[in-house]
Amino acid sequence: MSRMSVAQAKAKGYISEPKKHKYGAVKTIVDGIAFDSRKEAAKYQELKLLQRAGEIVELELQPEYVLQEAFVRDRKPIRAIVYRADFRAKYKDGRVVVMDTKGYRTKEYMLKKKMFLARYPDVEFVEC
Repeated sequence: MSRMSVAQAKAKGYISEPKKHKYGAVKTIVDGIAFDSRKEAAKYQELKLLQRAGEIVELELQPEYVLQEAFVRDRKPIRAIVYRADFRAKYKDGRVVVMDTKGYRTKEYMLKKKMFLARYPDVEFVEC
């Protein structure tokens, strides 16, 4: 039995190229954490610097906010609508800021953002 080269294996479909992200984002790993994009990873590094400097007292990744509670209709359960931000930072002055890094704003994101702003008016929201 003869061996097959990588090019031959790719040609036969045994090896496939990694899928590219729909919007061109490149997964990036920082501090052992996988981020969906370079932009998100860079924002994380910026926030970590602010945390080390003492400006940020608490930093949370991927905080979740319930936009609409789950319910049952016609005996069918309907799942809750949840918004997952990229970061939540609590600053030393007491401010809580929710941050989302976006390269492209989808219709779903814009709708969830509106629901978030309506449901959590006291939380500062920033798009990075």
